Amino acid sequence: MRSFQICAILVVVLSAAGARWMQSGSDKKDDAVKTQQESRTCAFVALRDFSAWDKPAGIPGETVVVSPEIALPMPANEIVVSWNAESTPDTGLEVEARAVFPDRSTKWYSFGRWSRDDGKFPRESIAEQKDADGDMDTDTLKLFQPAAKIQIRVTLRAAAPAVSPVLKFVGISACDTRVSAKPIDPNRAAWGREVAVPARTQLGWPGGRGWCSPTSTDMALAFWSKKLSRPELDMPVPDAAHAIHDKAFGGTGNWPFNTAFAGSFPGMRAYVTRLGDIRGLEDWIKSGIPPIVSVSYDLLKGREKDNDPGHLMVCDGFTATGDIVLNDPAFHPDKGERCRRVFPRANFLKAWARSRNTIYLIYPEGAKIPSNRYGDWE
Repeated sequence: MRSFQICAILVVVLSAAGARWMQSGSDKKDDAVKTQQESRTCAFVALRDFSAWDKPAGIPGETVVVSPEIALPMPANEIVVSWNAESTPDTGLEVEARAVFPDRSTKWYSFGRWSRDDGKFPRESIAEQKDADGDMDTDTLKLFQPAAKIQIRVTLRAAAPAVSPVLKFVGISACDTRVSAKPIDPNRAAWGREVAVPARTQLGWPGGRGWCSPTSTDMALAFWSKKLSRPELDMPVPDAAHAIHDKAFGGTGNWPFNTAFAGSFPGMRAYVTRLGDIRGLEDWIKSGIPPIVSVSYDLLKGREKDNDPGHLMVCDGFTATGDIVLNDPAFHPDKGERCRRVFPRANFLKAWARSRNTIYLIYPEGAKIPSNRYGDWE
């Protein structure tokens, strides 16, 4: 288990390191995009329409849908799949993926069995999936050979056929860990800006020391609760942690389980992706939407070695000089500590790189999101 876990219309977009060509009125390529094309690292694929997916016969109580082969914009050896589905009690789903090579396909690797209520269908990742082609590290498929195509299979389960979950969205974050992205010029329009995200602490609750991820998810939902006047999005931290808990992993740090919970609310979109550069975070802050970041706590604090199990925090914004402002769920309000913390930009870049610049994006489906210049999101 990797450390960062504790605490049809087909839209294909490239990553910050593998961005698509951008055209101006004179049909010239954008300089920043050309720079990023030279060292592609990640790509994001957004799936919203599943009507054309194959529907093989299943057992009673199950509906299986299988995607066509999905061509990735670049070969990838790490895949993270996240999903949004509206569900009711006693329903659940399982999401799987397989790599497609020119001469064969791998087996189906499971990204987990998910349900919102964890009742009839337990919420759990699947251990011990390693074979000659790759391994599932809880929520990240690590292939031993990069693949240029993948397929997705979703099994929808229900105690009664009339209440089957409704699949709304599937996001595929594909990464080539063998290369590194080149830096992009920062979006200085985001410097000096902050988004007012409600403070929440993971501490003080039984078992709360490992709740950095659901607490950060809870903060993001509380932000939208206030902005949209939707009280159901604002809940106590233990309720969010309970709704995200992964029985097999024994914790709440499963990345797609966090976004699946946030995206299970009507009208909400949530998924896991990886950025090629901090410029992406700046773009989201400029748009007034706070991302959640996965970092090494030790490196963030300026320590030379990262011996920590990883930490999830909400990006609130940037100082006037470009340092990052984060809502840190690991604070003691009873000791006068504040959730809002400022960290040096250089420290953050090192700390964030440990998760390969992983973030959660949570926002309403109709939100005005930043322009996807480098293909890091939908």
